[in-house]
Amino acid sequence: MRWTLKPKPETSKVEALKKALQVDDIVATLLLQRNIATYEAAKTFFRPSFNDLHDPFLMKDMDKAVDRIEKAIANGENILVYGDYDVDGTTAVALISSYLKTKTDTIATYIPDRYDEGYGISYQGIDFAHDNDFSLIIALDCGIKAIDKVAYAKEKGIDFIICDHHRPSDELPAAEAILDPKRQDCDYPFKELCGCGVGFKLITALASKEGQTAEDLVEYLDLVATAIGADIVPIIGENRALAYLGLQVINTKPRAGMKAIIAEVKKEELTITDVVFIIAPRINAAGRMKHGNHAVTLLTETDFNLAAEYAVDIDQFNSDRREVDRQITEEALLQIEDNNEQDRFTTVVYNENWHKGVIGIVASRLTETYYRPTLVFTKSGDKLAASARSVKGFDVYNALEACSEYIEQFGGHKYAAGLTLLLENYDAFKAKFESVVKETIDPKLLTPELKVDLEINLNQIDHKLMRIIRQFAPFGPGNMTPVFMTQGVQDTGWGKCVGEDDKHIRFTATQSFADKVAAIGFGLGDKINLIKNQRSFDIAYTIDENHWNGTVSLQMKLKDIKP
Repeated sequence: MRWTLKPKPETSKVEALKKALQVDDIVATLLLQRNIATYEAAKTFFRPSFNDLHDPFLMKDMDKAVDRIEKAIANGENILVYGDYDVDGTTAVALISSYLKTKTDTIATYIPDRYDEGYGISYQGIDFAHDNDFSLIIALDCGIKAIDKVAYAKEKGIDFIICDHHRPSDELPAAEAILDPKRQDCDYPFKELCGCGVGFKLITALASKEGQTAEDLVEYLDLVATAIGADIVPIIGENRALAYLGLQVINTKPRAGMKAIIAEVKKEELTITDVVFIIAPRINAAGRMKHGNHAVTLLTETDFNLAAEYAVDIDQFNSDRREVDRQITEEALLQIEDNNEQDRFTTVVYNENWHKGVIGIVASRLTETYYRPTLVFTKSGDKLAASARSVKGFDVYNALEACSEYIEQFGGHKYAAGLTLLLENYDAFKAKFESVVKETIDPKLLTPELKVDLEINLNQIDHKLMRIIRQFAPFGPGNMTPVFMTQGVQDTGWGKCVGEDDKHIRFTATQSFADKVAAIGFGLGDKINLIKNQRSFDIAYTIDENHWNGTVSLQMKLKDIKP
């Protein structure tokens, strides 16, 4: 890892914020690094509220979307709520459908099959709507590029409302309304909503017509917080408020389906990290291993006993997913080694038998191993389908765009995308992708960067600092858990490797033999020699609490160790 120490804010600004908030240098510096420079900004940061949410009608086409839905309800039209099969899509479908069912009985949901239909709007889905007399489709977390599909629906007398957050092309579908803050002609103040977040803005707009506000829709925020965590959108601005308020719902009064998942994992108070690593994978596993409908059924069920039965199934899907993911990752790593491709600028692998539902996870694992823009391909019908993952600072979406001559279809974000191509174009695409990345990537991006907020001494770590850092949560992109570094520490002499295969390292760090702080480094067992024989070394870490036998002690969770 290359450690990058964030620039220290101007001393005058640190002093002014210290005085305004009555805090120390460390806290003032951490806040200024997050662009929080005033008492009011700090109040908003530490106490997110419904006041931080924007007027939904600031979003382009929101008035059109509301008018069309109100007309459909008034006329008793059948409305199909359509969403992608991942967490963002299924939570958005659960949110919109459960809200609309309080207004009309003519609501149904549709999640495309990952394998038969693929990502986004499908012709099969539109045919289903036509065959079952649906005249309005509300598409969530997808649709911004579905120009041909929306035109096809129009021919069949079906209107579309699109709620998306992906980057649009120059041409937009001919839908009744397109809600997407990333539209160039949309002046909505916050551009980083997830698909479920856009859905929440839609129901807020609908509810406002009845004199309600977002506060009256608090019961839906457990879904929104889950989508924010799972979709790895920046947890700043409006997303921070939605995640903060949604976590309160998850921990106090979650919907039956969410409560059933939590009961399965036996966790008491959940953080956004728990949502990302415990709740989200289970919801995702339905679409990966079986069908996304299972997730929607669980998240819309109001009877806890039934939800508990569904949660057991979802948990099994997740266990199956983990096993398949492990097996494919091993095969992909072997393929890279057998082909001697470790020194390339990209990682591109293919096996026609790999499970399409986990190739995105495998791409992430390979990116962790070789730290290269990565593509994992498998067979999907008569084409190849791939998931793309990138390294920090490199836009894989733009790289794919430069290879579009070989691609049938693609879409996604800067760091994650999906695509399909024909088998006969695979080799040419692989060569072009390598060439594009080689020519455009800054070589330093091929070494993982560890951003360090601040250098401190061990004697500055105390429970008061920990209490304040905990209030910086929820953490995520744009507001990561603060990372500190301390130079010139030593092991007190009892450091050792722990865990299976000695993968981890545990020791007590000291600085000038005065202050001692426990340290645990997951996956850092191979650095044991750096701390032996009273050697001096540097550490980068986050501060955490260790709960053991009823006592709470501070510990450092190590990110890296250097001589």
